[in-house]
Amino acid sequence: MIIDFHTHIFPPEMCANRERYLDQDRWFRALYSNPKARMATAEDLIAAIDEAGVDVAVTFGFAWADEGLCREHNAYVVDAMRRYPDRLVGFAVAQPLAGRQAIADAEWCLDRGLRGIGELMPDGQDYTWDDDAVQPFVQFVAERGVPLLTHSNESLGHAYPGKGDVGPAMLYRLAMRYPALTLVCAHWGGGLPFYELMPEVRAACANVYYDTAASVYLYDDAIYRVAEACAPGKVLFGSDYPLVKPGRYVKRIRALGLAPDAEAALLGGTAARLLGLAETPDMC
Repeated sequence: MIIDFHTHIFPPEMCANRERYLDQDRWFRALYSNPKARMATAEDLIAAIDEAGVDVAVTFGFAWADEGLCREHNAYVVDAMRRYPDRLVGFAVAQPLAGRQAIADAEWCLDRGLRGIGELMPDGQDYTWDDDAVQPFVQFVAERGVPLLTHSNESLGHAYPGKGDVGPAMLYRLAMRYPALTLVCAHWGGGLPFYELMPEVRAACANVYYDTAASVYLYDDAIYRVAEACAPGKVLFGSDYPLVKPGRYVKRIRALGLAPDAEAALLGGTAARLLGLAETPDMC
């Protein structure tokens, strides 16, 4: 089974009226003001994973700064998962600064079948994972036993829309603070897996995983072998669709010549275990 762990979908009305949202959210404006920046519906995503031979996609909305927009987006993801129960696994976005309301909204989503929280974007939602104000929300996620997927990025290299300050040091502190939390760091955790060669970092990051979203724009394909050596069995195939089509990743990963067990874990085995899914295409 192949699982794409990182995809985004939008309600059709958001896709048709993106200009309306550009002034409502500065991070959305940074990422989507260019009309070439693609937005996709659930149906677009299904077509893309069908084309790529991907069995299941983990999908979520945009982590708006406004909790009301998060709530609106979550309702669409809940509906999409109900319409495609064998193909989509939904995660819920939230604004942790909303406190009890964010927790209530996340509970509403999880009680309706969503299986995790994310992709949250601290830089766009005006907090850091060190802030006291967001700790009740993180504690809630840890206690519910579901994955928390956070945006992260490398601190070196070229600038691009959406590049922020959530890097390895902050993620490491988060992992140490919540050792029971299943933490998934988007975009290779900004390089955190390489620090797992340090025994104390490896121990603290026992429940930390890394997705490959946007990798084709950031790293040479050698990163897969390096990450497997540093953090074996902890990398999740994620495309960041619609930024990149999932088929592009599947082709490149299969061309790496990884050991069969490592390739199977990367393409879906590890994801299936984290999500509590049987490793067959009809597991949902």
